[in-house]
Amino acid sequence: MLAHAVLGNTVVGNDANSWIWWAWIPDHQHEIYAYLREHMTLTALSVLYGLLISLPLAVFASRRRAVAAVVVPVVNSLYTIPSVALLGLLLPITGTGREPAVIALTLYSLTILVRNMLEGLRGVSDDVLDAADGMGYTRWRRLLRVELPLALPAIVAGIRLATVSTIGLVTVTFIVDQGGLGRFIQDGYQRDFHTPLVVGIVLSVALAVVADLLLVRVERAVTPWRRASR
Repeated sequence: MLAHAVLGNTVVGNDANSWIWWAWIPDHQHEIYAYLREHMTLTALSVLYGLLISLPLAVFASRRRAVAAVVVPVVNSLYTIPSVALLGLLLPITGTGREPAVIALTLYSLTILVRNMLEGLRGVSDDVLDAADGMGYTRWRRLLRVELPLALPAIVAGIRLATVSTIGLVTVTFIVDQGGLGRFIQDGYQRDFHTPLVVGIVLSVALAVVADLLLVRVERAVTPWRRASR
């Protein structure tokens, strides 16, 4: 009974020694909103820049196998670099702040985005491509009107994975004075104070879930033919 009482007070109590000190949350609302915005901004910028870089790379690689043989291993190797090491390498070049955080997160997103885009473009049937050529489509028109729309499910799936992955990686960028909700995780860990630690973790997970659900709706909106075929 005593053990249960101690555990219950630790989990649901309302003091500095409990897992959640509820009074701490309203007192730090400004910080919570600021770090949440920072987290969302870093994620959005990194995935956006990743898309802008990945799309031409994937299109070019889908046209030439020799290019794909270089691009795919290079972007895959980026994900094997530990985040702390990559941020440390960027610090002497960029200094602290948003720039090194966005650069590192963008590089990590390339692995997922390029791979999914390339698979989507390669998955377009040769018969469909031949039919588009027979209708007189130019290469660019065929890309915009046929290949990219048919590759959209794979592309959006890549965006979903890259977004959720980036939300998790943002927490590490406290090293360069960023980090969003990761600032709470770092603060709670350093001070052995559970409340900011729990707030940072819970909000990071919630942000990832909400972002994924929103992107599922976006996927359904941009690929209506998939709903009709079910």
